[in-house]
Amino acid sequence: MKPSVNRQFRLAARPVGLPKTSDWSLAEEAIPEPGDGEFLIRIEYVSLDPAMRGWMNEGKSYVPPVGIGEVMRAYSAGEVVASNNDRFPVGSRAAGVFGVQQYALSDGKGARLVDTALAPLPTYLSVLGMTGMTAYFGLLDVGAAKQGDTVVVSGAAGAVGTVVGQVAKIKGCRVVGIAGGADKCRYLVEELGFDAAIDYKHEDVRLALRQHCPKGIDVYFDNVGGEILDAALAQLAMHARVVICGAISQYNAIEGVTGPANYLSLLVNRARMQGMVVFDYASRYGEAAQEMANWLADGRLKSREHIVEGFENFPDALLKLFRGENTGKLLLKIS
Repeated sequence: MKPSVNRQFRLAARPVGLPKTSDWSLAEEAIPEPGDGEFLIRIEYVSLDPAMRGWMNEGKSYVPPVGIGEVMRAYSAGEVVASNNDRFPVGSRAAGVFGVQQYALSDGKGARLVDTALAPLPTYLSVLGMTGMTAYFGLLDVGAAKQGDTVVVSGAAGAVGTVVGQVAKIKGCRVVGIAGGADKCRYLVEELGFDAAIDYKHEDVRLALRQHCPKGIDVYFDNVGGEILDAALAQLAMHARVVICGAISQYNAIEGVTGPANYLSLLVNRARMQGMVVFDYASRYGEAAQEMANWLADGRLKSREHIVEGFENFPDALLKLFRGENTGKLLLKIS
């Protein structure tokens, strides 16, 4: 029997610090019917990303904030169950910004068909999704990584960080990852092929960077900001490139963001620091997906998903990002 109710997580209040249960409302509405040019998707997986915390704040950003009372914005993927859009026939799978809900209507804008015969559906929200695109273009376009470079990536055991390190190795770089905990560091080196890993919870990051990057850091891919960014800036090589992808250590700060104190290293080393937003590369997603799909097929690139089951577990599952409890891409499976 087909369900008649669509459950949604809506933003109820703008969080102060870490999101709380009271910042969400669990709403129910009738499952909508697609109009002309629309299709209805039954969502199977929701992508949980650090950027979601920024989308909850009011203020200027690269996208408008989620409005109070609106369905929480999220990348998701699932099966088309009704359609008036020839590009998205019933039975096909699609990925897009469908939100944290069980069903979504779409006119196809920003959505794409995915082929689960080539890769499992979760992979299209990880290595073959925005996560992989962010790593690919951030490292190769913004970071201009090339063979022989020393690449350091923070948040290295997270969704983007694991892909950055692997792509850098594929391109002939020496790779050092910064992650929290011995298990994550062991995973980076033993399973993903990083040259070294630094456990920021139990090591002095500045001293470790000097040890592992004696000639300096050519590309620093930053996912965390804060003290670790400062430590990396202190170890830059001449003409280094610093990619600002994220700053997860700062997203829940109550007293304001702490900026880099060592920014004069950019001057001394004639280095540059540049922010990146993956949407800027939308016209080139196809080329990145093709190359990474080939790497997945030949075993040079690995995709790891950390999957939490149960739609109702969304609020706590999101917090796993900020507690550092995930290794690889964090997803919510709608069951």
